[in-house]
This record gives sequence, structure tokens and C-alpha cells, in this order.
Amino acid sequence: MKAVTWHGRRDVRVETVPDPEIYYPTDAIIRVTSTGICGSDLHLYEVMGPFMGDGDILGHEPMGIVEEVGREVSSLRVGDRVVIPFQISCGDCFMCRQGLQTQCEITQVRTHGMGAALFGYTKLYGEIPGGQAEFLRVPHAHYGPIVVPPDGPDDRFVYLSDVLPTAWQAVRYAAVPPGGTLAILGLGPIGDMCVRVARHLGVGRVIAVDLVPERLARASAHGAEVLNLEDHDDKLGDVIRDMTDGRGPDSVIDAVGMEAHGAPLGKFAQQAAGLLPDRLAAKVMAAAGVDRLVALHTAIDVVRRGGTISLIGVYGGMADPMPMLTMFDKQIQLRMGQANVKRWVPEILPLLTAAEDVLGVDEFATHRVPLDEAPAAYENFQRKTDGTIKVLLKP
Repeated sequence: MKAVTWHGRRDVRVETVPDPEIYYPTDAIIRVTSTGICGSDLHLYEVMGPFMGDGDILGHEPMGIVEEVGREVSSLRVGDRVVIPFQISCGDCFMCRQGLQTQCEITQVRTHGMGAALFGYTKLYGEIPGGQAEFLRVPHAHYGPIVVPPDGPDDRFVYLSDVLPTAWQAVRYAAVPPGGTLAILGLGPIGDMCVRVARHLGVGRVIAVDLVPERLARASAHGAEVLNLEDHDDKLGDVIRDMTDGRGPDSVIDAVGMEAHGAPLGKFAQQAAGLLPDRLAAKVMAAAGVDRLVALHTAIDVVRRGGTISLIGVYGGMADPMPMLTMFDKQIQLRMGQANVKRWVPEILPLLTAAEDVLGVDEFATHRVPLDEAPAAYENFQRKTDGTIKVLLKP
């Protein structure tokens, strides 16, 4: 089969690799019909190379058709149309029963002290072959796959794999009070969807920040008040406080993560780590502060006293400096973590099966391209060129 494989910093290729097979009786094989490039895939493209292996298959946002099931998978049949959550979870352990599928006790990658295994996402999360491929082996298929209606475009359902539950959790964790104000930092796919989810869930006011005009326009079209970071870079906190009675918003979502704009020291640390041999670089990244923390520090500055920060952007450093005095003094509540996909599906799926596209998923993708064009799509997404905001690959 063809698959998108990692071979180094900014080096992804489409290659022929062996077809997946059933290994365990709870496995399934799906034929991938659509698969997304996630903003967090760009961290693998740029920063997280020390934790990747040459030839790793990328991707964690797939959907497709069931081709084969293991003998212990009774919940799926060949021909079912399914979306695959980005994390692999068992559904039966203590953590899964708490709705914390990202902490699944069966698939935790204990050798690295990490939570549930993820498709296509580094040795830290199990180095499981990902879904940017023609076929995918799905472990724990008795629980993970989400069966969706057989009809309608993939765009209606594919974002259940990651984008929708991630944005949904980010807004739920933000805990915006009735009539309150939410600020969203970063309008990539997740931040963009957070705007839509927040408006759908009745958040009174949404202030959205980015520096890419196309992203700002999309957020504005869905009811957000937008601020271009380039116009307010040194005084963003003051501008937002002026918009919110001098207090700041009730809640802030950091949808940026480790590669924030405007962090020269963090950028230097990431670049320096990238010049080291992988084994040494991995040790440095696991023990040092290598994230660009501008977005998180901005969230801490902007949020009102007693407010909530919902951190959904990916961070990778183990010893990042944090302004603990400010956080404590402002009595900030901080919630974070990978999205627990299956926890939120019952709330989201009815919106997707309704006739009206209330979240605008049908036109959410800016680019739909063949799998063979993945390398160019990665480059455009990383450089923010050609209006690239969300890419769906079509194997």
C-alpha cells in the first residue's frame, strides 16, 4: 500500500509499504477513504524528530470502510463506515470508565511514562503506524471505531477523529460562565473549530487572535471578534482588557502550543535541539524547557482573575519556566490534556447526522488532495501558504 512516511525534519514521502494485517483478535483493518493532516503533525515535521523513527507512517485523523475484523470484534462488520479516534483505548479499564480515554491503562506507553498510545505519533506514544495511508490496522477495534451513516460526504464525519472532540473538550474545559467571554489564541484547525463550537454552545462573546488573514476571516464569519496579532503584538493583553471592562475574558483557550510566534529563545532552543543527534536531542527535550511559551504566557496575562485557561495546544518540554507567582496570585484555573474522543462523541454525533450543518464541517477543509500530494500539502500547511488551513488527503 501507499503511505506517508517520515524521514527527517521537513522530509515526508509517499512510499510503498507492507499492507497491515490482523495481529490480535481485537484488531480490525480499514480501507482509508479520508485522512487529515493535523496541526500537531507539523510538530513532527519540524520539532519532534528526535522521537520519530525513519519510515514511521504518519497520521491520526482517518476514516474509512471496514475490510476485515478479528474474531473478538463483534461490534463491527465488514463494510461498515467508521471514524477512528486518534488515541487507542480499551473502553474497559478504570480510566476509560472515567471518560479519560487518553489515559487508558491498557494502552499507556509506560516505557516513556506517557498516556494512551496514539496513531502515527512518535515513540513516546507507541510508534503505532498511522492513518495517512491506504489501509490501517486498528487495535482495540471492539471499542474505538465510531460507526457513522453509510451515506454523505466524508467531510461530515472525518473530524470526529480529532478536530471536533478536541475543540469540544477545549470549550467544555474553558467553563465559560453564562453570558461570559472566551478568548481563543490561535486559529489553526482546532482554534477555528473552537470558535464554531463555542458559538454553538452559547458562549456570549468570542475574541479570536491570530496573524493569518485567511484564518481571521473564517473566525469572523462564524461570529468571533478578531484581532490580528501583528497589529497588537506588544500590547495584546491591554487591548483585550480594554474590550472586557478592564478585567480580561472569563476564559482563554490556548490553541497554539509549542511553536508559538514571537519566541526567539524558544525557537533557538528548538533549532539547537534539532541539530543534535536524535538520541541526545531526545534527552534534552525530555529534561529541558524547549517550548515557545508565548501563547501560554499570553493566556496567563490575558485571562481575568479567577478565570480559566483551557490548554489544548501541544507542548513537549519537561522543564519549561512558568510564572507560578502570577498564576497563583490571579487564582487561575488551568485544565489541559489530549481530547478524550469517545467521551464527547454522544454530544457531537447528533449534530453531524442532522440535516443542517451547524458547525460548518462540510466546507471546513481548505484543501482536498490525493495522498501522493501529501509532501507538498505538509509544506504549504507549515508555511501557511496557498490559504492552507485544513488538508484532507484522499488515498
